[in-house]
Amino acid sequence: MEIISSRSNSKVRSARALRQRKQRIFSGSFLVEGIHLVGSAVESGAQIEMIFYAPDLLKSQYAQDLIGEAISSDVPCYPTTAEVFASMASKEHPQGILAVVHQSGEQISDLNPKSFSWGVACVSPQDPGNLGTILRTIDAVGASGLIILDGGVDPYHPTAVRASMGAIFRHPVVSASFTEFAQWVAEYSYQVYGTSAAAGIDYQQITQFERPVILLLGDERQGLTSEQAEICQELVRLPMHGQVTSLNLAVAAGVMLYDMLDKLDRS
Repeated sequence: MEIISSRSNSKVRSARALRQRKQRIFSGSFLVEGIHLVGSAVESGAQIEMIFYAPDLLKSQYAQDLIGEAISSDVPCYPTTAEVFASMASKEHPQGILAVVHQSGEQISDLNPKSFSWGVACVSPQDPGNLGTILRTIDAVGASGLIILDGGVDPYHPTAVRASMGAIFRHPVVSASFTEFAQWVAEYSYQVYGTSAAAGIDYQQITQFERPVILLLGDERQGLTSEQAEICQELVRLPMHGQVTSLNLAVAAGVMLYDMLDKLDRS
């Protein structure tokens, strides 16, 4: 196949446009960069629309095998010059392979306690790195997935995808309004535990969690509103022994998720 050498190539331009949120929303696709992440996408069975690779940059035999596997599965694969590839990549030193992947399109109505027995819900998260890190921790503890409430950062932002370390391909990530979420947890009798600096109970005082269960994390600046707190079976706090008044969202999620793993009803 002829190597693409023009940055104005229509396929290259469409891929480059996916660096912008509005185009990801419009197209329902997103960019996946790097050998590990493209490999995770392929291995997960994600719907890959096309792959771009730069032969001059790609030295990994594993990556070359990925391209061969994609071609045999009828996924369009396009070789480019290093310069053209760099125009699509967001990383400063790209590894030479990226994929355009279709978003899963799952909705909260698609989830239920059988497929989603233990998850995290975040209210209007703002930092893509935090969001991706929470997804990575969800994968690490064996939880089900992530619900994003009332807007916030795009989970398909390149930084979020990278920080997830491939977890975004293995776990559902859905967006919903808080009203939809409240109706959903009531319908399926989810237990909801929220975090709040003003809570009267230390998280370590909870002795057991039972499925189906959701960890609810409030807005990073304002925390949970009174309406959001009302749907929680319990509000818990993470004790602060120094001068800071709160933890980074992803760190707080990590502390809570590992505590839940230790105390979760395994039946």
